Amino acid sequence: MIPRRRFLQTIAAAATLPSAVRAAAREPFRLRYVLASALFGEMPLEVILPEVAKTGCEAIDIWCRVHGNQREQISEMGDDAFSTLLARHHVKLGVSTRYPLGPTGLGAEMKWMKKFGGGIIVTGSGGPKGLPVAQLKAAMQGFFERMKPHVAAAEDNGVTIAIENHSNSLLHHPDSLRWFAELNRSAHLGVALAPHHLHPWIEQLPALIRDLGATQIPFMYFQEHSEGIAQKVAKEVELRQLPGFGGGLDYRPVLKALADIRYAGLVEIFMHPTPRGIPILPTVPEITAAINRSRDYLERCRQEVLG
Repeated sequence: MIPRRRFLQTIAAAATLPSAVRAAAREPFRLRYVLASALFGEMPLEVILPEVAKTGCEAIDIWCRVHGNQREQISEMGDDAFSTLLARHHVKLGVSTRYPLGPTGLGAEMKWMKKFGGGIIVTGSGGPKGLPVAQLKAAMQGFFERMKPHVAAAEDNGVTIAIENHSNSLLHHPDSLRWFAELNRSAHLGVALAPHHLHPWIEQLPALIRDLGATQIPFMYFQEHSEGIAQKVAKEVELRQLPGFGGGLDYRPVLKALADIRYAGLVEIFMHPTPRGIPILPTVPEITAAINRSRDYLERCRQEVLG
């Protein structure tokens, strides 16, 4: 499967390679960070947006309930007020995370994103879940067939749909991701790669990144698996989801794989608090400091990788 996919990608590269990837091939490898509004719980956007620059991010990722409520805040204030707020703080809208809508319910959100210059919409694949590996190819073929009109709409609106490899969903097992790369023909559809959902196969992560390639991963989480994802634990344990906080995942092979494929997509330092919808730490300065601690760790790893 993989050799054939690589051959097809090679002969089609001139037609399908996004401009950002072509540009990345001419520049030193770097990470393009985006800030998740959900890390701040339901704090107001007026408070969150100044932290984009402070955390070395180039854009904001807007989350909705139950993880945050910033998308609801925008609906309440109106698009013009949100646009003014973005301009005031010199922030770009880069991502809208919209799991409740699912991959086939994004029509209105795509049009909304187009108002702000396009970007990425992150969602899940839906089911069926837990399929035997032998059934994954046919299931993924069915997924792509269902997605055809929605991918066409994404192209028309200048957005990219990024499907997370979430547990309890069709796109979860490593082989489902490889079939995604084999079958996908659009630069406006890709994977929101979530390492914490690959925990049972985490040793495959660098190879899987190479198998997918840069054109298939517009968005990637930097989040580790932790028991604090799903249950209340000490804050120190919960924070181990963040890179560089003792979770145990060595990011150097991960970043080496990203450098090897000349990755040019967005990356997001992320974690889930328990319960959902609360800030990961009590105050804005504490949250920003935690993000920067993770970013400093990732940048050290990147420098080691680049030699």
